[in-house]
Amino acid sequence: MSEVVYEETATMIAAGELQSFIPFGREHCRNHPNAFNLQLRELQPASELWSSEGAAGLVGSLQEVSLHERERESWQLRKGCAGVKQENVDFEEELYTAGNVVVWSQGSRTQASNVYKAFTVDSPVEKALWCDFAVPQMRKDEEEVEHTVCIVQSSCINVHTVSGKDFISPLPFQVSDVWATKFGLVLERKNTGSDSQLSTPGEPLPTVFSMMHPLDEIAPVVFRPTGLCEGGRVQYVSDTSMKIVFSCPEPSLIVSYDAIQGTHSVWSLRKVTHDEKNAVLRCPTEPAGTPMGLMASSFLASHLRNISRLDSPGGMGHIPATGLSCAVGSSSPLHYSVLHGPQSRVMTSSPGFHSRVHSPNISNMAALSRAHSPGMAAPSFSGAARFNTSFHSPNPRAHGLMSSPNSTINDTLLIPEMEPIIPDLCMEQLWSEPVSAGCHREMSSQASKVFLTSDFCENQYLCFLIESHQQLRCVRFIESNHDSPQFIFASVTAISAKDAAPLENIDAMLVLEACGSLVLYTGVTRISKVFVPGLLAPPFSLSKYGSHLTPGHKDNVSTPANAGSRHLQRLDEATMPSPVSELRGHHIKHHEASFVDDYPFQQVAPHICALRDPVCNRVSLELSNATMQRISIPEIATSELVRKCLQAIRFILPKDAAMKVLVKWYTIYNAPGGPSTHSEWNLFVTCLMTLLGYNTERLAWTRNLQFEVPLSPVIAAKKARPSDGGSDEDWDYLLDSHYHRQMISKPVFAPPDSASSPSGPPPKLDSSALLFPHIPALFYVLHLLYQDLQLDELQRASASSLVCLLQQLARDLQLDSYVDLYWRDYPSLIRCFSESCLVDQAQMNQMHRPSFLREDPPSVFNWLSSCLRGEEVSPFPHLPNICQRTKLLVLSYALYIAGDENATSTHVSKYLVKLSAGHKFIHEPHYRRQSFVHVKFSSESLAEQLVAWLTSEAFTIKDLESVPFGVALPIREAIYRCREQPCSDWSEDVCLLIGRQDLTKQAHKMTIAKSKTAVGSGLSLEPPAPTEADGEEDGMSDIIQEVTGLIWSQDLRVQEVRRLLQSSRPVRVSVVQLPEVSDHEYIEEKENKLLQLCQRTMALPVGRGFFTLFSYHPVPTEPLPVPKLNLTGRAPPRNVMVDLNSGNIDVPPNMTSWPSFHNGVAAGLKIAPASQVDSAWIAYNKPKSPELANEYAGFLMALGLNGHLTKLATLNIHDYLTKGHEMTSIGLLLGVSAAKLGTMDMSVTRLLSIHIPALLPPTSTELDVPHNVQVAAVIGIGLVYQGTGHRHNAEVLLSEIGRPPGPEMEYCTDRESYSLAAGLALGMVCLGHGSNLIGMTDLNVPEQLYQYMVGGHRRAQAGANRERHKSPSYQIKEGDTINVDVTCPGATLALAMIYLKTNNRSIADWLKPPDTWFLLDFIKPEFLLLRTLARCIIMWDEILPNAEWVKSNIPQIMRGTFPSDDINMETMTQAQDYITAGACLALGLRFAGSANSDAFDCLYEFARTFMKYIMSFSGTNAVQTGFYNLQTGLSMVLLAMSMVMAGTGNLKVLQLCRFFHKRTGGEMNYGFHMAHHMALGLLFLGGGRYSLSTSNSAIAALLCALYPHFPAHSTDNRYHLQALRHLAVLAAEPRLLVPVDVDSLKPCYALLEVTYKETKWYDETTVELMAPTMLPELHLLKRVKVKGPRYWELSVDLSKETQHLKSILFRDGVLYVKLRAGQLPYKDDPQGWKSLLSSTVNHRHSGAMAFKPEAISTLTSDPALVSFTELFCKYTEGMKHREDTLVLFSTMLYECVTQECPEMLPTYIAIEQAVGALRGGDLLQTFPLWQLRLVLELWERRLLRDAETQHGALLTSEFLPVMKNMVDMILDKWLKDNSSVVKSYMMEESFPTDFQSVMLACFLVYRSIPYMRNTHSQLEGCSSIGELMSRSGQLGIPLRDLLRLVPLLLGSTAAQHTLLGFC
Repeated sequence: MSEVVYEETATMIAAGELQSFIPFGREHCRNHPNAFNLQLRELQPASELWSSEGAAGLVGSLQEVSLHERERESWQLRKGCAGVKQENVDFEEELYTAGNVVVWSQGSRTQASNVYKAFTVDSPVEKALWCDFAVPQMRKDEEEVEHTVCIVQSSCINVHTVSGKDFISPLPFQVSDVWATKFGLVLERKNTGSDSQLSTPGEPLPTVFSMMHPLDEIAPVVFRPTGLCEGGRVQYVSDTSMKIVFSCPEPSLIVSYDAIQGTHSVWSLRKVTHDEKNAVLRCPTEPAGTPMGLMASSFLASHLRNISRLDSPGGMGHIPATGLSCAVGSSSPLHYSVLHGPQSRVMTSSPGFHSRVHSPNISNMAALSRAHSPGMAAPSFSGAARFNTSFHSPNPRAHGLMSSPNSTINDTLLIPEMEPIIPDLCMEQLWSEPVSAGCHREMSSQASKVFLTSDFCENQYLCFLIESHQQLRCVRFIESNHDSPQFIFASVTAISAKDAAPLENIDAMLVLEACGSLVLYTGVTRISKVFVPGLLAPPFSLSKYGSHLTPGHKDNVSTPANAGSRHLQRLDEATMPSPVSELRGHHIKHHEASFVDDYPFQQVAPHICALRDPVCNRVSLELSNATMQRISIPEIATSELVRKCLQAIRFILPKDAAMKVLVKWYTIYNAPGGPSTHSEWNLFVTCLMTLLGYNTERLAWTRNLQFEVPLSPVIAAKKARPSDGGSDEDWDYLLDSHYHRQMISKPVFAPPDSASSPSGPPPKLDSSALLFPHIPALFYVLHLLYQDLQLDELQRASASSLVCLLQQLARDLQLDSYVDLYWRDYPSLIRCFSESCLVDQAQMNQMHRPSFLREDPPSVFNWLSSCLRGEEVSPFPHLPNICQRTKLLVLSYALYIAGDENATSTHVSKYLVKLSAGHKFIHEPHYRRQSFVHVKFSSESLAEQLVAWLTSEAFTIKDLESVPFGVALPIREAIYRCREQPCSDWSEDVCLLIGRQDLTKQAHKMTIAKSKTAVGSGLSLEPPAPTEADGEEDGMSDIIQEVTGLIWSQDLRVQEVRRLLQSSRPVRVSVVQLPEVSDHEYIEEKENKLLQLCQRTMALPVGRGFFTLFSYHPVPTEPLPVPKLNLTGRAPPRNVMVDLNSGNIDVPPNMTSWPSFHNGVAAGLKIAPASQVDSAWIAYNKPKSPELANEYAGFLMALGLNGHLTKLATLNIHDYLTKGHEMTSIGLLLGVSAAKLGTMDMSVTRLLSIHIPALLPPTSTELDVPHNVQVAAVIGIGLVYQGTGHRHNAEVLLSEIGRPPGPEMEYCTDRESYSLAAGLALGMVCLGHGSNLIGMTDLNVPEQLYQYMVGGHRRAQAGANRERHKSPSYQIKEGDTINVDVTCPGATLALAMIYLKTNNRSIADWLKPPDTWFLLDFIKPEFLLLRTLARCIIMWDEILPNAEWVKSNIPQIMRGTFPSDDINMETMTQAQDYITAGACLALGLRFAGSANSDAFDCLYEFARTFMKYIMSFSGTNAVQTGFYNLQTGLSMVLLAMSMVMAGTGNLKVLQLCRFFHKRTGGEMNYGFHMAHHMALGLLFLGGGRYSLSTSNSAIAALLCALYPHFPAHSTDNRYHLQALRHLAVLAAEPRLLVPVDVDSLKPCYALLEVTYKETKWYDETTVELMAPTMLPELHLLKRVKVKGPRYWELSVDLSKETQHLKSILFRDGVLYVKLRAGQLPYKDDPQGWKSLLSSTVNHRHSGAMAFKPEAISTLTSDPALVSFTELFCKYTEGMKHREDTLVLFSTMLYECVTQECPEMLPTYIAIEQAVGALRGGDLLQTFPLWQLRLVLELWERRLLRDAETQHGALLTSEFLPVMKNMVDMILDKWLKDNSSVVKSYMMEESFPTDFQSVMLACFLVYRSIPYMRNTHSQLEGCSSIGELMSRSGQLGIPLRDLLRLVPLLLGSTAAQHTLLGFC
């Protein structure tokens, strides 16, 4: 075992101040009325409890509490989880346990602790811990993590999640310990005595189990040992001597201890593989000869199943408790004794025992899965708790089962009835301690503490503390990064330690040595001792050093409140006590034993006993006086610059050298009484230069650094001395020191004056220094760091500090080009430095010169500039994870400017070269990139790519603000382009970056919807609050008036619809009493009139359900309000009540049962699909009174239609169906089927089959199912199997269409509706399959249906039903032919649906109306309507929206003129009208929801024709047709019209509906009213938010709902089940798009441009719509776009995918839009005349002149811009001389606001300031000119190269040319006056004066002139410009800038003339 690697010489660091620590939970529990607390108080009189004598009050009281009580208290601390608190603050969480209470609290430095959650449980808490469980999501690869607290009790584990779910998992055995891991909990079974008796040596019982989720089974854990032992076989963990001592979720490790061998092992915990499962589940190899051979696995399984989960279907839970066989009776207690040890009672034959264990409330758990609501899980465990306690009760007479000689176990027991439980997790052994050699060395005891830590160089260690040896063993491990992480464990290092704790934040650990001193280690490297201010040794505090303490505090120096570090003077090294000394004397033995007992409490200073609760860099010290103090260990650096430099140093140096540097720096920086933060950098420079071998005293600038803050000479010397050997300089240093003479403080970078600069030879470097060989590498990485800092405005100040260090290293390494670069950046600063150290050749050879250190310095601004100019660029070097900004910006330019689409993916190496540690240079081959001209990408797509990539790199708008303005401009331009033309489906982060709040809001809503399935509307589109005036609730108050008010702003049609559809108020019965009518007759007359009106009232709810569709989000705590169906009236003039129950007239029985059902459906349909509805709420709505049962039945059906019925528990469904209430069964069966539409769900199929005799096996019991319930069940089969083409169901339904009456009295009434239902269901099952019915050719479906339609001989019943129909019906004699009157409608519609939209002409021809008068007489006119409808929807594509097409369906024979004598005119006219109605209905279905004006006009004409007939009823035509037939035809046309105009609220249709609403007398029966009000409901579907779809599924639903035979009265279900009328809801889809202003969150008008895809009927078409508007069906559209100029444009491209727009429509259709600057919404300014910009549209710049700053508020609401206007653009008295500046600022502001780029304002101002500073000569650095140069290069590039993309450029005004001109003039003037300065610079002569130096640097930077010291010779001797240009081509000077240098280089007047000619 290797010893400690490296130790710094005796140094010490200071810890933070002591803080007294008391767990918050203890404070909380003290005020909490629980039993533990009361005991505490009883133990001590109140007077003593609060007395302040002795130590602190609470400490004193707890000292008295017996140890037994103290042990019941425990707590743990951890770093705060982001999932719990939203703010990004560093906080701690505490989990405190005492007795039955667990307190979870949180607190940070800034906030006091507060209780987050507190739990109280029934029995004492054994352990409480945090654990994360993974919940698999719908998609395979996704998992959602649930953060929980697990509270372990003796019999169960309570799991409480952060989101509020609670679970209780009963424990099947006693648990010794529980551990949180990555995969949930790992439980260790308590090892009890009976294990050894019960388990054979071959197969011991498992000891470690896992629980992956509270609702999962507890499963045994398997392990895979390493090495050859056991042949590496996978087996259950069953070694009782193995004890887990540590678990860690990330990385997933477990540490265990073997009690027999005394060694520790490390295991990786992972999910079990498939092979491992199989290996374990195979039978054990031992022969099962002994009775116990198979017991282990099968018993364990059965035991766990029965106790823990009780879900085995064949298990004992289902055996009746009384008749137990002996075998079963004995096996059960055996399980308990196996798992519960010797205390268990063995009761072999007590039946009561079983009945208690398997109480039904536990067995119900079988139905639970993880997906169920945990609320159901909790109550069902009462049984578990009961039997658990009974088993754990000790029994004095307990005896082991096996000891009894006449044991009842016989062979029957050994048949394993259950397969063993499949293991979930596997432990794979990674490392094990070597077994201690020989007996002489004592065995290690179990580790008392295990933790993971890492060192400064990111090596990871697993440490465990062996208290018996007082040793901390650290095992280094490496995590290899393959696909699955592998761990390699390396060397073990032992450190002597009494205790230790990791400090995660600072990569270190604190070790308490045996002598009591605290030492800080990083990994296994010792850093130094830790000095804790306030903890001093007894001799120290009382005698010799007393003078250092404040007088008066000597007596109680130990209490942290008194002796904080503020009382300690700065101690120098001589007087610094070594913490070891306190124990070196005679006390050392006492510390091992009982120090506190031997000495009186007051006189001994406390010492540290233990360390606990480390969080980040804080740790608690347990002191010997039973108090706890919390200290914090300082971080390695607080300054960001120092931190980055340390990262770079660590990156480039070898690990051992890096470690030494970091340790050295840490001890210097954190020495007691160390420097304050603002001098941290100076200290770092001194430290680093010393380590590099510099003598910092000999360099003036570093010497000045030291006296910025006065240090004691000793500490300063300690920090600055390069070596221990003395020299003469030491004395000089002391004489010059701050303490010797109060020297005047100089500025840091003041030029050295002669007085202080030491004369003599230049100083040398010490080549023996630690970092001397690495100087070049360190210089290069720091240079790259400097380049990175230049790209961050917030870090640029620190770059100027770093440049001082860099220039010194560059001078000494003789890298002139680098010095020149630094001088160009900071000319006035670098001029001051001239010193360099002497580095001779020998020393140069000692340095490792890395290959990547190039002569030409990498400059990031140069690189970006070359990129902008389109030149070739070489890859830029970068430090991974340190220079992130460099990487980000270089790749952004490569992508967006150079146009390389793969720059951020596959071509990264073209633009960036990574430096690797250890001096290897990863150099990729240098690509010759194509010049920009050839690369042609649309710049739009590049901008989008750039923005998307930046977002993926977590780059935000805040980061952009810190990028220098010149560098940031291309990114801003890309953002600007994306803002103009954004994609609609971008993520929220992208929208935030491009500054489109409307899109951000939209995307935010999307993310909420993705994460939460059930979410409210989340916007102000809430329904209005009900007012008092509403009086009675009419059920329609939830329509959102804000939206309807925008759609129908001109009139009150919505209120009118509410009036027509309300059924909760009494109707007005106005009957005039004629003189001859008696009072009694008058009352009867009124009641008859009321009865007629009630026919209408009862028909209203169906329409109301459509009108209020999905408009309400229920409150989970309130029942759903259902408006009552009011069947009373009021008679004027006295408003007398008229009632039907007076007994004066006959009222049909059960008249209101179906209307109440419809009323319930209407109420239930209000609930939106996105509402939060659960099983409990559905049951909660069940009414108490039986007369409301029908309403509830309808409510259940409605919940199915909106998808919520899937949440109803199976138990409740069973409950409702067993009640035998007919309506409830109908509603429930239809609802469940609609909710499971097309899913082929097996459980629903079973539910339906029970109600359909044909689907039951022939031998099954005859169930008495009411006829209507059978009809509903048949339709249910159609819905559940819709479109699946399921063979068996299709066969059954086909035969059911023609089911004969019988046997005996059955199936004789309402046969038509059953046959129709079977036909509709068959059509749905095979919907749209046409002739492709796979596997059904033998059924001859179309032929069979044709036969049902036209009649013929009945086929024999096949299969199962043959037996059933042997005995004929006693009531109906039908003979052998098919009764077409019964079968025709179902068969016709089945054919229509099977061949829907297939355009199959041969089938369509079967459905043609007969073309002879003779055949026409044989067909009911109604069937002609159905045939025409069926034929038209099969020939879908031929339907045309005109009257000619409708008439073309009437056969030829009816159209011509014909003799009237031999033709029945009645037949003919009826046939004509019904065919017309059928064609109109088909037209309505074809154009449903399209609002097609042609279709509407055509239908409206036919409606008027029918109306004419009805109104002039005396006409022959009308009489022949009959009122009923005419009214049926008209109703169908009206429904067709409302389908076409669904959701649009068309006024003409509304007028027709209102007209029919008023007609109540005569033959206007219940059915016609229902049809008219259904039409009204469809017209305003969902309050105008929904429309109808024309998908196959929707057409099928509409055919069921609008079947053209309406009921004659309210109880009529003969031809069609009334409940099916509501299925039209399945065809509804949300299509209303509501623009909502993102600022005001109010709906508004916006112009949309909708583009239709091309079809065979029309070309691609674009229309403009004013939203809110109903969109056409999405599959018809290509694009939807919000048009300008009022709002920001937004385009949704539907050619790619429609999902995005669908999700918008499904969530209230809210589309967020943002008003552009200066625009007013359409509501305020319909014509656009009031807009501020309208006056200046034509003259773009005239607006800027006319712009008044006061008008800013009309342009923008941005508070920053408004403030800017107030402060900088308003004319005030003091600003007279700055008028031009005001105008300039106003112009800038106008430009920014009107161009919608306010973020450009700072850029404009920065450019103006840069030019102003240059003009005034105020520049100290060239940075602003660099930025200006980059701005101009981008501008020129856009101007010259990308003329076509200029519209997206940001800086388009004259501002830039003006600024450029000014700079050119200033620099040209300077060049003219100071050409000699430039010349002398190029001749490598001396630097010019200060001002000239700055101007020269500005000139060189702005003119892009490279470093020319070496190149001047090349240019000398040029005689002509041509020669000069050819030579300078290699230098890369732009031509324009070269021309300015011509006079200088050629030096002749001739050259100047030539130049003039050129210019």
